Amino acid sequence: MTVRPVEVICLEDQQHEKCKLLGQILDRIGDKWTIMAVGALSGGPMRFNELMRRIGGVSHRMLTLTLRGLERDGMVRRTAYPTIPPKVEYELTPLGRSLTEPLAILLQWGEKHSGEIETARNVFDQSRN
Repeated sequence: MTVRPVEVICLEDQQHEKCKLLGQILDRIGDKWTIMAVGALSGGPMRFNELMRRIGGVSHRMLTLTLRGLERDGMVRRTAYPTIPPKVEYELTPLGRSLTEPLAILLQWGEKHSGEIETARNVFDQSRN
């Protein structure tokens, strides 16, 4: 498969909707809580409070919204068990699991270039002062 540059794809008139969709997808998967939730769930199913402890620093509301968005997009499966007290587990779907490799590649890219990015930020910030 040949990968075409994003600028070529997004500048073609007939591709506008694809680029709009890509933007929506990147908004979902680029969110810090999404990345952390996918990372945590990559180890297997988890209950809400377990996931919240594993991620750390996320509010109940934010984790709920993140999981709902991932469930809506087909990346997370929510399973409620009819027990007392109620038991709910979250797990990655095959689509969600397919996201772990690209996220790992982006993480490696970020680690590799973090020094360059920090330098560029410092130069930019100093030029603004």
